[in-house]
Amino acid sequence: MGLLDNVLRGRRDDAELGKGLWRRAHDRFQRGLDRYHQVLEGVEDDALYSELVVIADALAELLPRVRAVCVECQRLAPSEGFDVPGDFAGVHRALSKAGNALATTAEAAAMLSLAVGPVPVGALSVQRRAATVLEQVEAAEESVPR
Repeated sequence: MGLLDNVLRGRRDDAELGKGLWRRAHDRFQRGLDRYHQVLEGVEDDALYSELVVIADALAELLPRVRAVCVECQRLAPSEGFDVPGDFAGVHRALSKAGNALATTAEAAAMLSLAVGPVPVGALSVQRRAATVLEQVEAAEESVPR
């Protein structure tokens, strides 16, 4: 991706997400997803890698949904600062929890990748944390005031 592509993407993001609350929520989720993918690069065990890639794919499918929520919230309650509009507190809370859960999912994957010897339960801990991410994204979608 070239410099021009980055500039155009930044302008599109500014237009759709603003520069405030909703942009930060989206970007935090995206950074968590990037971190998870960085962890994958260090996994040497093929079986574990395969399990973690399936989880990575499921998490990556959530990014457009998070973006859609953030774009809709920016449209309904534009934010250029830090204040959470009253009716949107539930959405912001769920998005924040989704970002936190994604960060802990990446952390769990990193810890699992450092395990010595076979891991008896595989990526179960990572799967549980990824399920929490999905739950919070769904909660955010349901919390958008209509």
